[in-house]
Amino acid sequence: MVGGESQKKRVVVVGGGVAGALLAKKMQFDVDVLLIDPKEYFEIPWTRLRSMVEPSFAERTLIKHTDYLTNGRVVTSRAISITESEVFTEDGQKIIYDYLALATGYADPTPRSRKDRLEQFQQDNDKIKSSSSILIIGGGRMGVELAGEIATDYPEKNVTLIHKGPRLLEYIGPKASNKALKLLKSKRVEVLLEQSVDLDSITEGERVFTTSAGKSITAGCHFVCVGRPSGSTWLQETFLKESLDKSGRLMVDENLRVKGRSNIFAIGDITDIREIKLGYLAQKHAAVVAKNLKLLTKEGRESKLATYKPSSAIMVMVALGRKQGVAQLPFMTIGGRLPAMIKSKDLFVGWIRKEMGLDHRAV
Repeated sequence: MVGGESQKKRVVVVGGGVAGALLAKKMQFDVDVLLIDPKEYFEIPWTRLRSMVEPSFAERTLIKHTDYLTNGRVVTSRAISITESEVFTEDGQKIIYDYLALATGYADPTPRSRKDRLEQFQQDNDKIKSSSSILIIGGGRMGVELAGEIATDYPEKNVTLIHKGPRLLEYIGPKASNKALKLLKSKRVEVLLEQSVDLDSITEGERVFTTSAGKSITAGCHFVCVGRPSGSTWLQETFLKESLDKSGRLMVDENLRVKGRSNIFAIGDITDIREIKLGYLAQKHAAVVAKNLKLLTKEGRESKLATYKPSSAIMVMVALGRKQGVAQLPFMTIGGRLPAMIKSKDLFVGWIRKEMGLDHRAV
């Protein structure tokens, strides 16, 4: 059993993604902080697509939890259950908490070790390099950015992107969708809209794919970039099952506490906050909860708790390789080189590393 030996309040953070990692870092010198994550590293999530076409890029984007959490503890295991005072992990540990922050986002099946994740990116890159034609299934951010990255680094490849919806990037405005479509076509990416592929029918080593419209596509390799499973599934068998909405997200109040719970917070993609799920907003969640936990653990004064207000003026940037991108800003939508200057060149990796207290240039 982990717990009970410290006079400081124990804050347990479940999930080491953008929100959870930053929260643990911010709290480590104020409380007894413990981070539970099935991986030994924090991965900057929006960089994985570039890492597939340039594996060396991942050396700066995969950060061991122990590199930034120098005054906290890490349990490298999956949380499988919770009570009102304890978290249970897959490896058999029972961890006591005073305050709990849930930040499990999406359930991505990524390797436990940083070394294995780097090898996975290398394997993806080998598939791309050895294939003359590549199929990408899904026209959301992941599919669009992967198509842009491959077309930029390997312009000789025949890249096909298939999307079941009427336009790409349906989570943002049509102007941004149209600009992304034009940029992809300028890179010779074939885009097939309102078509899909039966994922259940795909077998290992598949080379010929038939779309819902009857079109036959031959590809040396394929990548599925549609829907990721929610990271809240494990909570459906816990006392917080009534705190989940119909989409499986945790219902939170203005202080980002799970509704009806005074010592349990939720941040990032796992929350029911009505806003686009973006990394920089997850970081804002972490900042609000860090302030609130510091108040509660030091003063116990709820009257001063910080509130989180969802922004209606959302900024979204989609990278299409290093030199082009699309940006949807509050008052305009732009495409081309300007968004690339803001995001695409480094994908904000240097900034995130500085936020985590690390050398922005170092591996």
